[in-house]
Amino acid sequence: MKIGNREIGLGHAPFVIAEMSGNHNQSLERALEIVEVAAKTGAHALKIQTYTPDTMTLDLDEGEFHIGDPNSLWAGTSLYKLYGEAYTPWEWHKAIFDRAQELGIIIFSTPFDDTAVDFLDDLNVPCYKIASFENTDLPLIRRVAATGKPVIISTGMATVAELEDTVNAARQAGCTDLILLKCTSTYPATAKNTNILTIPHMRQLFNCEIGLSDHTMGVGVSVASVALGATVIEKHFTLSRADGGVDSAFSMEPAEMAQLVLETERAWEALGRVSYGPTEAEKKSLQYRRTLYVVKDMSAGDLLSSDNVRAIRPGSGLQTKHLPQILGKAVKSAVKRGTPVSWDLI
Repeated sequence: MKIGNREIGLGHAPFVIAEMSGNHNQSLERALEIVEVAAKTGAHALKIQTYTPDTMTLDLDEGEFHIGDPNSLWAGTSLYKLYGEAYTPWEWHKAIFDRAQELGIIIFSTPFDDTAVDFLDDLNVPCYKIASFENTDLPLIRRVAATGKPVIISTGMATVAELEDTVNAARQAGCTDLILLKCTSTYPATAKNTNILTIPHMRQLFNCEIGLSDHTMGVGVSVASVALGATVIEKHFTLSRADGGVDSAFSMEPAEMAQLVLETERAWEALGRVSYGPTEAEKKSLQYRRTLYVVKDMSAGDLLSSDNVRAIRPGSGLQTKHLPQILGKAVKSAVKRGTPVSWDLI
């Protein structure tokens, strides 16, 4: 499939998405700088999120609307206040999209309700992303799929049965270009809890492109996922974790994003194909293989022995596997030290 100007699939380098999320810290100037820096890192796309606190939840700070988990990055606040801090104002979207298009980086977003889909459709997004927490929201998935544009869905927390419902809903509503992202919905995630062996299994089950929405630190998990067939990599992105922000603690900095782009492409290139024997680049090295050489001057009639024949470099003599066959054989004529052993000598 194609998103913007990028071909996506096993025959192409991984499609790397930098996720801005709430790392703009409520500054349009910072948001535009994130676009510019993401483009400089070589990331192929920048993703934002389209919602308001009121389209996400209720303005309550009690019960399940209060984040009470002491281990959460956002402990002590309410869902409404968190989304108020993290959301990207809708009036910023056009400026962000325009800047991305000027810089040649693909720009799209995650809608969280029908109003966001309509708004993004007016901005002519090239694709849509469904977040893990919405991957069971089948009406939203049908609405997005009905646009006919590629749909990327994070699979965090979803069971196989739930994913089957999700994929069927998308396809039945008109989605022909579908990407599922293996995802662990913890922030940050640990490598041990990422289970990327699921990637080839998902490809087999759902017959679509599979990628990784990676909340781990560093590039190791993403690089490994490419070896398992991931064709899309999504990572949260910030200018600097030290600047703070709702997602900064598990976001990549610019140098790390540039490394991610480089190393995932290297991993993809390294996959190549099933291949044995010397590559074209290796053929020159064949001359340095260990082969059989005469290591002492010999006269006609002398017998080849372990005293005057050795396996050494370079590679112009007989292969070493022939040593038992030539030991004890007489040479036909005088042979100088350093002569490669050949059948003609015997």
